[in-house]
Amino acid sequence: MIATPAILAFDLAEATKHLAERDECLKRLIGETLPFQIDVADAQSPYEALLESIAYQSISGKAAATIFGRVKALSASGRAPTPQEILKLRKPVLRKAGLSGAKILAMKDLAQKTIEGIVPSFEEAQELSDEELVERLVSVRGIGAWTVEMFLIFRLGRPDVLPVHDLGVKKGWAITYGKKHMPKPKELLAFGERWRPYRTVASWYMWRACQRVGNAAMRKTSSAKPRKCKHQPAKPKRPTPKHA
Repeated sequence: MIATPAILAFDLAEATKHLAERDECLKRLIGETLPFQIDVADAQSPYEALLESIAYQSISGKAAATIFGRVKALSASGRAPTPQEILKLRKPVLRKAGLSGAKILAMKDLAQKTIEGIVPSFEEAQELSDEELVERLVSVRGIGAWTVEMFLIFRLGRPDVLPVHDLGVKKGWAITYGKKHMPKPKELLAFGERWRPYRTVASWYMWRACQRVGNAAMRKTSSAKPRKCKHQPAKPKRPTPKHA
């Protein structure tokens, strides 16, 4: 399901206009690529999203889907087990479902912190800033900033998230701006100031740039060599407190 502008927590037309006016390379990429779209309609709670993300860590998507399906089968509803159910499930049972010892500890910590209120409900999460959510959620065992950033972008639809450690974003940046190196996190963070308050949208287009080159290489019909273009940095206004 594709999100419509009405579902997003920001004006997509204004966001793309803002970015195009401040960045020539990004303007061209926006014009050559499908319009920005993410699915935020089927919103998961932070607990549900993080539980699934723990299952998917460090293994293939197919294997993770199988394992998480087994975990869901352990709940009374057939959906993701509730925090209370996770805490009651014995480690041997979860190990039999395919979870590693580290993932079991992470899931149980997530469940405990959800019951304690450290991990907020979806409604509570909507009232918290990006920074507050990151601070709370990374306190969960096995959950890092990248996982929280993906939740902010793809579940809450926040507009100003820049995953500076994401490989796809870094590769897309190198392709878009004709660089021979991928940026260090600090370099990408500094560069991304021109994209505020819509760094989520810019990041999405960096992913698309990376994807386009990968698709072209697979088809062997075009070169993945990046093109040079001039940058048009500006002094963007700070976003109104409200993420990804």
